[in-house]
Amino acid sequence: MPTPPSLLRLARVPLVAAAISCALPAMAQPGADASSPSSWALGVGAITFDKAYAGIDREYLPLPFIHYENRWVSIAGPQVGFKLLSLDLAPSQSLSVDLVARYDGSGYDDDDIGDTPILAGMRERKSGAWAGARIEWKSRWADVRAEALGDASGNSKGKRFNLGVERTWQLGERMTITPRVSASWQDDKYVDYYYGVRADEARAGRAAYRGESGVNAEVGLRGVYAFDRRHSILVDLEVSRLADEIKDSPLVDRSTENRVLVGYLYRFR
Repeated sequence: MPTPPSLLRLARVPLVAAAISCALPAMAQPGADASSPSSWALGVGAITFDKAYAGIDREYLPLPFIHYENRWVSIAGPQVGFKLLSLDLAPSQSLSVDLVARYDGSGYDDDDIGDTPILAGMRERKSGAWAGARIEWKSRWADVRAEALGDASGNSKGKRFNLGVERTWQLGERMTITPRVSASWQDDKYVDYYYGVRADEARAGRAAYRGESGVNAEVGLRGVYAFDRRHSILVDLEVSRLADEIKDSPLVDRSTENRVLVGYLYRFR
C-alpha cells in the first residue's frame, strides 16, 4: 500500500480519479451476479503518468483500489455516484443518469513549485472536489457517456464537459478489450487558473498568460482478464492531446500527456 506521502502525491495527480473511476467498474464486471443487491471489491495497482508542466518528472506510484455498488450508489476510488435513473430501452440498450462527485488533482502545490524551475515564484493552484451529472447510453454497438462537472471546491470556479465513446469486445471466455475516444472541454476559468500566469507572476522566460477555453482529445485502450468471478487484472493506456489554449501556456512544454494504469482486483460478491 502507498506510504502517506505517496497517497498525498497521488491525490494531486490530474486524470487519476477519472482513470480509476472508469477502470474499477470494468474490472468488477466479470462474473457479476445481477441478483445481488450490492458488490464489494478491493485491489492494488500502479500508475505511471506525465504532466504538461515543463520540468515535472514522470511519476510512478502505487495505489489501492476500492469499488462498491448497490441500487442507489456506486463508489469507484475517489468518485461517488448517486443513481437517479436507470431505464432498459430495449433488450440490448439501457440509459442511466447519475449525480457524481470526484476528487481531482489538477494543479500544483508548494512542493511542485520548489522542485520545478518554471513554477518558481508562482502561487499554488489547488486541487479540489468536482460535482455534476453523468448520462450514459449502452447498446450492442457502443457505450456513450456524457459528463458535466463544476468545481465544487471553488478554487478555479471552472466547468468541464466530457463526451466519450467506447466499445468492448470479448476475446474468449476470460478477456475483454475496450478501445475508446473522448473529448474534454474546459472553460476559460479552469484553463486560466491551472495554466495561466498572472501579471505579478510574470518574469523573464515566463510571460503573463490568460487562459481561454479549450478541448483536449483522448484515445485509450483497456484490457481486462478475469481468472474467475472473483479475480481480475487490468491494463489501461491513455494518451491525451492538449488543447492549443493549454499548449500555448508558458508553463507547458509538451502537446500530449499519457498514463499507464495496471491493477489487480478481488471481488467479494
